[in-house]
Amino acid sequence: MKIRKNVLPRRIVDWLCFLLIGVFLPIVFIFEMIVVLPAFHEPGGFWHTFTFTIAMFLIFNIKGNFLACLMIDTSVDFASLKTPPNAESMGWRHCKKCDRLAPPRSWHCSICKCCILKRDHHCLFVGCCVGHRNHRYFMMFVVFLFIGATYAFVYNSLFLWVVNARIYRNFLSLLKMTCPLLMTVSGSIWQNMFLVFYNLNILAVVYSVVLLWYHGPGLFRGGVCYEKDKNFPYGKSSWRQNFETVFGKRMHLVWLSPLFQSELPDNGIDWQLLKSSKKTDKLSKERKKGE
Repeated sequence: MKIRKNVLPRRIVDWLCFLLIGVFLPIVFIFEMIVVLPAFHEPGGFWHTFTFTIAMFLIFNIKGNFLACLMIDTSVDFASLKTPPNAESMGWRHCKKCDRLAPPRSWHCSICKCCILKRDHHCLFVGCCVGHRNHRYFMMFVVFLFIGATYAFVYNSLFLWVVNARIYRNFLSLLKMTCPLLMTVSGSIWQNMFLVFYNLNILAVVYSVVLLWYHGPGLFRGGVCYEKDKNFPYGKSSWRQNFETVFGKRMHLVWLSPLFQSELPDNGIDWQLLKSSKKTDKLSKERKKGE
């Protein structure tokens, strides 16, 4: 698997989003384990150990898939790419920026400055494009971020509004959450830090929900973002086959760890339109009946 040479974000907005996951997420996780969790479960007890284990599993998959999505190079390797004689009739098109014929579903990214195989979108949080080879890791990152953020949101809500209700259950806390600048003139740093982490938790839940809602249809129908208007023309005949094009042939294992290898059924270059694949299936069925 090819690794990206430059994994650092290229824009300021990419850097800001990258720091949220790369730096603030581990800090918030440590806070949850040291401060919030002992407030509900006695250290060493069954529920403390159980919750800690689940939390470790979630943070491992969030960070692991995040790093894999960030590091895996999914760009078109023009140096070793063999262009077929009838390329344009097969959906290949000329990229003006690269001045080369690019495979179907490959699009140029002005930020990454290259063509991306089966390009889905440029992700702000990893600072690179999501495409054929790292689509699996991006989706797993979003799924586990949603589960982990929701899990933490329940504990944090109880911690703030029930366990520490005397301190936080007031109108001033809501004002600080909606206008964080008020934290500079009111309350201690320690108390305000809880509210900052709670805001980040809410942001993670909202962000993951929006991404799941936006990318979910493409996942089930075998398409990428820019193919929505075209009604996902490269989708397979079943949702299971569409899942396989993203998560690979061992897709039942990718939910456990980003370290499991799962070979993709497609090479990212040759794609068959859904209509033509249906026509091929129909012809094969007719042949079988004739035999």
